[in-house]
Amino acid sequence: MAQGGCADTMSLTTQFFQGRFFVVFSTIMILSFIGTSYIFGIYSNDIKATLGYDQTTLNLISFFKDFGAYVSVHVGLLGEVSPPWVVLCLGGVVNFVGYFFIWLSVTHKIARPPVWLMCLYITIGANSMGFANTGGLVPCVKNFPENRGVVIGLLKGYIGLGGAVMAQLYHALYGSDNQVEGIILIIAWLPALALILFSFSVRVLKTVDRQVKREKKFFNQTLYMGLACAAFILVMILVQRNFEFSRGAYGASFATIMALLILPIFLVYREERYTWKSNRESNNNQSNSNTNSELKIVSQIDAPVSKNKDLVSPSPSVTPTLNSVPWYRNVFSPPVSGEDHTILQATFSIDMIILYLATICGIGGNLTTIDNLGQIGASLGYSKKSIGTFVSLVSIWQYLGRVLGGFISEWLLTRFKLPRPLCLTFILFLSCIGHLLIAFDVSYGLYIASVILGFCFGAEWTYLFTIISELFGLKYYATLYNYGSLAAPLGSYIFNVKIAGHLYDREGIRQLEALGLTRKAGQELVCSGVKCYQLSYIIIAACTFFTGVVSLILVSRTRKFYRGDIYKRFQGGETELPSTNDKVSNQDGKGLE
Repeated sequence: MAQGGCADTMSLTTQFFQGRFFVVFSTIMILSFIGTSYIFGIYSNDIKATLGYDQTTLNLISFFKDFGAYVSVHVGLLGEVSPPWVVLCLGGVVNFVGYFFIWLSVTHKIARPPVWLMCLYITIGANSMGFANTGGLVPCVKNFPENRGVVIGLLKGYIGLGGAVMAQLYHALYGSDNQVEGIILIIAWLPALALILFSFSVRVLKTVDRQVKREKKFFNQTLYMGLACAAFILVMILVQRNFEFSRGAYGASFATIMALLILPIFLVYREERYTWKSNRESNNNQSNSNTNSELKIVSQIDAPVSKNKDLVSPSPSVTPTLNSVPWYRNVFSPPVSGEDHTILQATFSIDMIILYLATICGIGGNLTTIDNLGQIGASLGYSKKSIGTFVSLVSIWQYLGRVLGGFISEWLLTRFKLPRPLCLTFILFLSCIGHLLIAFDVSYGLYIASVILGFCFGAEWTYLFTIISELFGLKYYATLYNYGSLAAPLGSYIFNVKIAGHLYDREGIRQLEALGLTRKAGQELVCSGVKCYQLSYIIIAACTFFTGVVSLILVSRTRKFYRGDIYKRFQGGETELPSTNDKVSNQDGKGLE
């Protein structure tokens, strides 16, 4: 009995650490600390002052941050040929190297680097987000294909939440002290540690018998825990803004946040234990069935063999014909929506072109706000503490946008068969309100804009990646996932560098000249007043509104597709076969290489 109990414990433990639900938990842990590019507003002003940059130069650095975060096609190609743990470990190395050299530069432990070298450092560090998404989120989508909208929204939400988590950790370690080098050092080592620590728990698993309703229950309950964590952080942000906290109080706050982040582990145990028990019962039933079959075969050994040649004649051999069509012939003849597209077929489709435009204007405009929050707040006269509040609010509402966007669009699709691109269109129009609040400096407008644009930014990412997976299939999703975000840096460059940065510097120079002053070499260029960003955000709002109108074309093109059963091919356990580098699991706790 003791040996049997020990064997059961070992089997359950193996199932726990090798099951699909623990993969989700590991990915949550990784993504909760990887959203570092979204807190650039906390330390951007200090980089600007320490290294003597003007706004255009700072925006150029923030553009390369976005370039590194969203240009990760090479990571997707790596994910097609290597297991997730390789991708995640490399992401940890990339994160540490990039941000550690930024820390060395800001603290003057190395010589002041030229601008191009700072751009390279932040590109390398931010590129770790692509490694985390490809190595963690993509396997989860393949493990739960029928709940992909919920999975993408939930997991992408933790990236948005990660910025607020990192800010709380910074306060726990440094209190209210303004030590910019502290937050940069945390950004360097903590995400790298999370990536490497949980990398070996993430894999693509082949599941024969999926229970979609039970999976949805798991994700719904995980969402509630995530919302509780987000609500707690939001309360702490508001309390910390109005009261002085000691370092110990900040530490207690962060400990509570970590407990809420780890809480889904209990749901993981419940689901993996249920799977383990179900498979043990199934194995026992199969063993009894095999015993009965063996007895039946023995009783038929002496039975006469039929002389009917039709029954024993071998089937004629069929020589399969190989598809000799060149890869470039079918680029402009893609399969129907929902079937697996090649990378080039997806690239040149009208649907993807519209998604690119939505990414350039919608996500690009919101990235401009996130990257310039520090300067926007300073130009409008907000305190440094209030600016920190804006950054944290954006992180919290990014989380809510990602998770609620995924769950709401899934509910609308299931209940009313509304196309998911329609939700994307609504979010684009909603973003215009946030941009205009900044442009005209409405009373408390920056607080409201932080909420609106944070929510819209998070929801846009969820809709983008979910729509890509639904329209173009999962076969090359590791690459298409990263391919879909390629347009974000282009939008950031247009709106952030060429429009917002240029117009900010032009207004700053005009204000200096009005005072009879000239800017000295290496002097920080500062602009004050609503005029610093007004024209920029009017342009961004107009471009976003135009994109929302164009996105209605995508709604019309996909309406028929979303009225059907878009997950039919995955019913009955059918899913894409994992690559030779991935583990195949029959959900009994035993993995095969």
